[in-house]
Amino acid sequence: MSHDLAPIAEIAAASRGRRFDEASSAARTPFARDRDRIIHTSAFRRLKEKTQVFVAHEGDQFRTRLTHSLEVAQIARSVATALKLDPDLTEAIALAHDLGHPPFGHAGEDELEIQMKAYGGFDHNVQTFRVITELEHRYPTFIGLNLTWETLEGIVKHNGPVTSKLGSPAWKAIVDYDAAYPLELGGWASAEAQVAALSDDIAYNNHDVDDGVEAGIFTLDELTDVALIGPIVRQVRADWPDLSARLVRLEAVRRMIGAMVGDVIEETGRRVAKTGVASATDVRELDHALVAFSPKMAADLGQLRLFLTERMYRHWKVNRTRSQARRLLSEMFVLFMNQPDVLPPEWFVKATADGDLGRARTVCDYIAGMTDRFAIEEHRRLFVLGPWG
Repeated sequence: MSHDLAPIAEIAAASRGRRFDEASSAARTPFARDRDRIIHTSAFRRLKEKTQVFVAHEGDQFRTRLTHSLEVAQIARSVATALKLDPDLTEAIALAHDLGHPPFGHAGEDELEIQMKAYGGFDHNVQTFRVITELEHRYPTFIGLNLTWETLEGIVKHNGPVTSKLGSPAWKAIVDYDAAYPLELGGWASAEAQVAALSDDIAYNNHDVDDGVEAGIFTLDELTDVALIGPIVRQVRADWPDLSARLVRLEAVRRMIGAMVGDVIEETGRRVAKTGVASATDVRELDHALVAFSPKMAADLGQLRLFLTERMYRHWKVNRTRSQARRLLSEMFVLFMNQPDVLPPEWFVKATADGDLGRARTVCDYIAGMTDRFAIEEHRRLFVLGPWG
């Protein structure tokens, strides 16, 4: 397949390999194998009941972290194919990018950051890295998934160089890993990783519009003057005057995804021509991203995000759920720190093995791995007196 790829693509057959040597697969490329390992993790399965914006129990039709990750992967694979990049590597990075998210979305992350402030901090990107290199133990000869260098690098740096973050205590796990297995943290990641990052933006902006209208947070009429989505809604209504509101919404979102995907492909093509990059190494050595939105699209997206922030992410119903979620996680964290003997046995052993710092990290790992539903039920079992079950 490599002869069909662009010169800037990563070549699976030329992968830098894995930290721990393994025999190659007869049926899959190294990057396809990485993708499959990610899909089979417990952490990936748990994304099915982790919040995107709406808590999982609020409605079966809303996105969860799992459906979001699948949408990101689908968009990323399509863009990678159009740009003649390795689609398996792109998909693997896209599928893995949210594995470290705690329950209740950004509310959960914000609360764990507060609770862990005195114990080394919390960052969901670092937690994702710890999931794939440390917390998932599925193989007899190594800890973690033993992913290829390119997939690890892409997961760490999909949003760009991370040098500025390495002084943060929350990033110690990556600093330590890099010391043993260097990931070139100061440069840009592959074009495949950059595609995964932009596909995340495409997916969440579109499905937040879709879910926001579906939830009654705002209406299609309120979107008509919003950059990017507004003109598309108006055009769909002009094309189909009698179309139901539901189909107008779905068609508008479909067209917006198409517009954003097309913009990324065109802008990236312009940057390839302008910079003259001719290899994956050239991509890493640039002083800016190669895969990007055009300036106009980036500006329009900024306006759309402002609307979503004001009208959806800060909506009183969403704020109420965030408040409940943060109190729930805070109370469990404090209890587990003070009474680790109420943790399940295997977690109690870990929590009492390495002082306060080790206990806090274990408690954080336990909570971060919870689904929304499990966190709610665990809190009830711990704080509501009654029959246990």
